[in-house]
Amino acid sequence: MTRTRLWRKPDALSLVFIVLGTLILLFILVPPLKTIFSSSAGTLWNTLLDEKVYSSILLTIYAALIATLIGLLLGVPLAYILARHEFWGKRFLEGLIDVPIVMPHSAVGIALLFVFGSNFLMGKFLNNIGIGFVDEVSAVVIAMMFVSVPFLIDSAREGFQAVDVRLEKVARTLGASPWRSFFRISLPLAWRSILSGSVLMWARGFSEFGAVYIVAGHVPFFGYRPVTAPILVTELFESPGGLGAAQPLTALLILICLVVFIALRTVAYKGKKA
Repeated sequence: MTRTRLWRKPDALSLVFIVLGTLILLFILVPPLKTIFSSSAGTLWNTLLDEKVYSSILLTIYAALIATLIGLLLGVPLAYILARHEFWGKRFLEGLIDVPIVMPHSAVGIALLFVFGSNFLMGKFLNNIGIGFVDEVSAVVIAMMFVSVPFLIDSAREGFQAVDVRLEKVARTLGASPWRSFFRISLPLAWRSILSGSVLMWARGFSEFGAVYIVAGHVPFFGYRPVTAPILVTELFESPGGLGAAQPLTALLILICLVVFIALRTVAYKGKKA
């Protein structure tokens, strides 16, 4: 059996691309790694134990998770429709879905206030059923969901498009209902793309600053009134402590994102390998 060569001498093009690729990797990796290793483990632990810090981190994780779950419930069906059906205006609709990605996020916050503010229709409706918006956890969730759900929809749509439609048709000819075909064929085969989109949505919501800053300052959360972690980083940076005060929390947030991404990517990889 012939052994496959794992390495061959790179040509000029490959060498140039390796150098350029190394530069962009350093650009991506050095700032977060420098931030993490600029604080000792003891400093990070003491920062995490601070009531203001851990309540802020818990609020951010919680709100991003709720936003992602709502995005799954509402976004996956839309992604399936876009993957399986052709209709007039479909390309325009797909473009509209991505609008939140390009909108300035402070403008997103203003736009949300014009819909969910207490003086507007949806805000009045929510108030009547006992759900506040401005400076409430619900505002944080809605702001996070608005800016991040396109990532989930786009990833889920690509996942469903990769599933051979003939498999669904065979299931239907064998007596499966559309619901059964979706849950037994389409969803299991597209789950990795949906998971990847969910991770991106959660991470984007977790990192959101502008929209959340506009619609929600200090919100009531399990007996505290914290801000979300990105806003707290800004407050610490603008405090007399400046960069040094903001650095430990920034390192914690980077570590949280790394742990979440590595864990979920590992799950997705194992599922693909299986």
